[in-house]
Amino acid sequence: MNGLSLIFRHSRRDFSANVRRISGRNFSTSGQGLEQTNPRLSNIKINSPHQEGQSKKSISILTVTASATGLAAALFYKDDLIHAFKASVRTGRVLKTMVICMNDYRKTLKQNEIIEDKEERNRFMTACHQRCADRTLKTLEDNAGIFIKLGQHLSAMGYLLPLPWTATFIPLQDKCPISSYESVETMFKMDTGQEITEYFSSFSFEPIGAASLAQVHLATIRETTQQVAVKVQHPALAEWAMLDLELIKFTFSTVKKFFPNYDFDWLSREIEYSLPLELDFTKESQNALRCKKYFSEFPKLPLVIPDVIWAKRRILVMENVSGHRPDDLEYLDKNGIDRDEVSAALARIFNQMIFGKGAPLHCDPHGGNIAIRKNEKRKGCNFDIILYDHGLYRDIPNELRRSYAKLWLSFIDGDEPKMRQYAREVAGVTDDKFIIFASAITGREFSVVTSDISKKRSAEEKLHLNNALSQGMLQDLIELLSQVPRIILLILKTNDLTRSLDENLHTRHGSVRTFLILARYCSRTVLEEKLEELYNRKGLLWPSNMLNLFKCWWDFLRVQVKLEVFELGLVVQRNWQDYTKFGKI
Repeated sequence: MNGLSLIFRHSRRDFSANVRRISGRNFSTSGQGLEQTNPRLSNIKINSPHQEGQSKKSISILTVTASATGLAAALFYKDDLIHAFKASVRTGRVLKTMVICMNDYRKTLKQNEIIEDKEERNRFMTACHQRCADRTLKTLEDNAGIFIKLGQHLSAMGYLLPLPWTATFIPLQDKCPISSYESVETMFKMDTGQEITEYFSSFSFEPIGAASLAQVHLATIRETTQQVAVKVQHPALAEWAMLDLELIKFTFSTVKKFFPNYDFDWLSREIEYSLPLELDFTKESQNALRCKKYFSEFPKLPLVIPDVIWAKRRILVMENVSGHRPDDLEYLDKNGIDRDEVSAALARIFNQMIFGKGAPLHCDPHGGNIAIRKNEKRKGCNFDIILYDHGLYRDIPNELRRSYAKLWLSFIDGDEPKMRQYAREVAGVTDDKFIIFASAITGREFSVVTSDISKKRSAEEKLHLNNALSQGMLQDLIELLSQVPRIILLILKTNDLTRSLDENLHTRHGSVRTFLILARYCSRTVLEEKLEELYNRKGLLWPSNMLNLFKCWWDFLRVQVKLEVFELGLVVQRNWQDYTKFGKI
């Protein structure tokens, strides 16, 4: 039996069984590519013992396999030829794109072996990256569903993938398919037992927003007249999720077979784990409620999380709270919302999620999941930060959180021995992989990590970082990511997304202020650990502990005051620059 026929066998199985299975587990919810003009794959080993002849033979086998998928589908869906045809089309798109791209890379790498000029090799490889990214984008858009989600994941991996790939996939963050009103209406009746018009007095025919897994409609609850936002899962996901997930796993495993150094199995494992959680909106509602409750203890942070009215597995009814994307600089400037203050507020919110004791971590903070709205009534600033899409959360274990804080303090201090020590504690990173890990987690060139990590990233630094990966470190990074704990992968992703948010704001402070804020949260986390150790040693008021207690607080307050003064100085400097500029006008 054709191995791919097993994919079809599961493609129509109700995905809700897997959602319930995984949702019921005891789980914790918790440089930009490196050289745009450099070949990222120049050092990739191609696993072909007979070289070109074997590669052509293998690709021919894949082509035959792709052609056989229609027959396999028909065999398993004799009673539903339409479904079988659609399944074969989806599968055929993926396999065709995979085979063409692999062959393109094979030819380009072979061609580059005889080209001596480095710049010319770079041009050929960059062009190959772009061709393959364009083909893949078309396939992701055509298949939609979790393929869009995959593209969004890849677009956020600027620390790993070539720039043509990440840049090409960025539109997937906002450009998502729309499910028809009729399909939504049918799903609503199936899941609630009611017609949409029975529960809502109005329901927008067109969604106000669409994402990879769901879309949002405006509606009015008939009984209370409250205007709400209704998030509905794309109905087609139930039909295709299992097939699509198997196709993603098959694609990554096949790429690994032909390009052994390019192992993305860890990404397919993460998608396989997280997807059922994201498809269960009851879990999302629980995450939202938990996050809202947690941040109610921090009223100075301008975070707004819409109230949840009710939720079912594929439907979520929420308070309607709208705003503008954080990179809508025209809106910010027009409404007198200071970009630097937005940047600082975002830094405080996400540092609180990472370093706060018992805090839930939102693991998908891209620009489409965050909105800014003006709020003149809020104390301390004139805006709110609205956080959407609470489907992907994790908890950071206490010991990991503390070691991670020490790791960042060692980065800020430029203390390489401690960097290496805490990199081992955080992710099991050995000395031979440390440099690439440090660059990946900070998004900085290693020479900057060991000197002044707070300075703004320059275009030259991004190019240097790009060169470093293309000269053999890329494979080390991919191997490293396949070995580190899953939570570290999500922290890396969150770091990269929040770093992108900050850079897109084009602040006057650059990254200096955000690193000051980071240092304050890290030092507070270290203080918490020291106080706990003293308390466990016969109590904080035990005579022998009193001096140590005083020293802990003195060290903490000394650092906090220093950072507070430094941050205040930046604010004063910024205000003075604004004043003098206004005076000239």
